[in-house]
Amino acid sequence: MSTPSPVNPAVPAASEATSSSALTELSPEALREWVGEHEDLVVIDVRSAAEFESLHIKGSYNVPLPLLSEHTDELAARLGSRVVLACQSGVRAEQARQKLAASGIGAAHVLTGGVPGYAAVGGDVVRGGSRWDLERQVRMAAGSLVLVGLAGGRFVSPRIRALAGVIGTGLTFSAATNTCAMGKALAAMPWNRATTEPTRESAILQLPVPATDGAAAA
Repeated sequence: MSTPSPVNPAVPAASEATSSSALTELSPEALREWVGEHEDLVVIDVRSAAEFESLHIKGSYNVPLPLLSEHTDELAARLGSRVVLACQSGVRAEQARQKLAASGIGAAHVLTGGVPGYAAVGGDVVRGGSRWDLERQVRMAAGSLVLVGLAGGRFVSPRIRALAGVIGTGLTFSAATNTCAMGKALAAMPWNRATTEPTRESAILQLPVPATDGAAAA
């Protein structure tokens, strides 16, 4: 009599994780369809105001991630059931989704490929002046500091090589915690400041308030 093969408990868990990820992600093509079909759609762009000025989805609202983090409950109270979060690649949008989920908004979607991905599939976008996005600046700053550490350690003092180690440690911590201290620091630099920075009043309190069931019935 043959012995039945043991069930691998990791398989269901992996399937559930994949399913959960699929439920919170939205492709650029799907968003294009939603824009034309759903009047209750709200697209929140969580990038910096400067990035938003350079390129953003037409009709989207700019609520930078730090501002969203500070006023998550107020923002959640103004969002309906069809919310899409967008950034440059999806990383900051996922952070925003997690914060909104903790405030009761569990149906928010993260735009895969970010705003550039939406533009690439022919989505309606608004373009401004050309400017490096924040994530590209982080890669340039980190890479430059590593090169300075290695070159300084070779030609000036071996102690300078520690700089490369510090940057490597910082990047590892950033990936493990899904945060980016360097990105926050760069976002505060003058060249990353827009003409008008969003505030609680200009970004959050001007969002449309979703109609309640009673109001809709009336």
